[in-house]
Amino acid sequence: MAIRTIPIRRAGNRDNLFLGGDRELVMFTGLLAGALTFSAQEIKAAIFGMVMWVVALHVFRLMAKADPKMRFIYMRQRLYKKYYAPRSTPFRVNGPAEERQYR
Repeated sequence: MAIRTIPIRRAGNRDNLFLGGDRELVMFTGLLAGALTFSAQEIKAAIFGMVMWVVALHVFRLMAKADPKMRFIYMRQRLYKKYYAPRSTPFRVNGPAEERQYR
């Protein structure tokens, strides 16, 4: 009896992108640019909002091209400490063997 193979279709395995960038980042930046444009109701604010959105969209596309899940990697990296001390835990009690070893 041969091993049954099941093909994995691309449509069910794609990353969730919108306009070439991460969906949530692109849509949130568009929302911010739209809110800036419509709340200020000035031509300068409209131009700044459009430029901000186009630049952010370009950055998000580059980010998604490098790694579509880069936003999650960045958010996980922000949770890390800057420095981890070279010990297993700050609550560890050294035994007599460790005390002799590090005198």
